[in-house]
Amino acid sequence: MKRRGGYVGWALPEADRARLLALFPPRYARTVAHHVTLAHGVGAGHPLPTEREGMVMGLADDGEGVQALVVSIAGTTDRPGGGAYHVTWSLEPGRRAVEANAVIARLGWSPVEPVAVRLEPRFFPL
Repeated sequence: MKRRGGYVGWALPEADRARLLALFPPRYARTVAHHVTLAHGVGAGHPLPTEREGMVMGLADDGEGVQALVVSIAGTTDRPGGGAYHVTWSLEPGRRAVEANAVIARLGWSPVEPVAVRLEPRFFPL
């Protein structure tokens, strides 16, 4: 199957997603809780990541409509190319998932009791 441009990262398996939703109730109207991005704007055939586990380490919330969980993968929360590994958790209307990057950079994140999570390597077409 030929891939078009998009991004690579990890999808949250449904069982892990449900468990995390119970542990970290979404604060805003739209629940996202879908994936962790490794690299955005990649072309067809970009290699998928090999890691299959992560740890939820923190929570970021700007109090204005963007909530995200910070994830450690291979022992770090630092994503290659900048930013932190995260899952956009919930959004208010008019807010976008990509804003989680700026919220984490601007406000940082609060530590939580670490929670193991399985990760499914995946290409996400745009």
